[in-house]
Amino acid sequence: MARQLAAKAIRRLLLVSIYVLGAVAFAGAGAGRRSAVRPSEITQQVPAVFVFGDSTMDVGNNNYLSGENVPRANKPYYGVDYPTSRPTGRFSNGYNVADFIAKALGFNESPPAYLSLAPARSNSLVVAAVSRGVSYASAGAGILDSTYAGENIPLSKQVRYFESTMAHVEARHGSRATSKFLSRSLFLFGIGSNDLFAYAEGQSGINHVATLYASLISNYSAAITDLYKGGARKFAIINVGPLGCVPVVRLLSGTGGCDDDLNQLAIGLDDAIKPMLTGLTSRLHGLVYSLGNFYDQAMDNFAHPKAFGFTNTDSACCGSGIMGAEDDCLPNSTLCTDHEGFLFWDRVHPSQRSAQLTAATFYDGMSHFTTPFNFKQLVAKKMTD
Repeated sequence: MARQLAAKAIRRLLLVSIYVLGAVAFAGAGAGRRSAVRPSEITQQVPAVFVFGDSTMDVGNNNYLSGENVPRANKPYYGVDYPTSRPTGRFSNGYNVADFIAKALGFNESPPAYLSLAPARSNSLVVAAVSRGVSYASAGAGILDSTYAGENIPLSKQVRYFESTMAHVEARHGSRATSKFLSRSLFLFGIGSNDLFAYAEGQSGINHVATLYASLISNYSAAITDLYKGGARKFAIINVGPLGCVPVVRLLSGTGGCDDDLNQLAIGLDDAIKPMLTGLTSRLHGLVYSLGNFYDQAMDNFAHPKAFGFTNTDSACCGSGIMGAEDDCLPNSTLCTDHEGFLFWDRVHPSQRSAQLTAATFYDGMSHFTTPFNFKQLVAKKMTD
């Protein structure tokens, strides 16, 4: 019962990424070298980043979706610590994990949201795609189309949007240059939590956990395979974190502790993702990946908060009531005074500081949190034509 109540509360919250650079990148793809790169571009380790996922990755796609149940981070106090101090669609006080991964790769932030560029602005879409990449991530999205259907952009549709983007790029730059460009780009994933929340809530239409995992892995594998067929080769995958330890679940547990059932549900999916990726590399020539273990990284933060600069790891910085978890982060919410000290910004999502630590860990941090190598080593892999 506690698990169902927690999932329902979470659902209420959830129902709440220079054309010159592009030309340079494609010139490099076609000629095997880069030309006339500006100083600010020298540190870019990949030509572009393409982002797929949920609210931990979304940078504003949901702001363009209609429907009162669509989860959006378009009001204060989201974005209060972003450079503009305004909401951007990120479920954070500032940047999210996708932003910090992009920063580590030499970009200013995550690539722009697809729906901010398309479909009418095809030229802007192509410019963004070839110079920085595009984010297709959508808050509330799942690996399954049925997860909170109609309230987000599910993974399969995110992949279709990518394919549409590449059709525009290929029409402009040709298939050979596009293929080489994509083989050097990074494909970043962070998705799966919402599917597990929906299952725990009894909203997935699936009655057995084994069936759930099989469906998730089938759809996840299909998405990666489709992207591979489109030219993608380098995949950075972030697995599902300890869902039972977010503030709203702790609140409804009755003890303030983590919900072991939800955590075990996450562990089960994470354990299934590992062999899925191994299998894909054996079948799809040239595919390489790095798997970031968000579950273990988050649990390490919980176990050693002071070592990571956290003063609070169980409550929301922006919210109301007990543990700041009795309501969403709203303009009339109570804010903690130490934004950097809280692991959670709202009652489900990590703070900017937490996202920064996660990204740093997966990019070039301790090796036991990534397999078979870290994100930095992944992007350094030389791809053959």
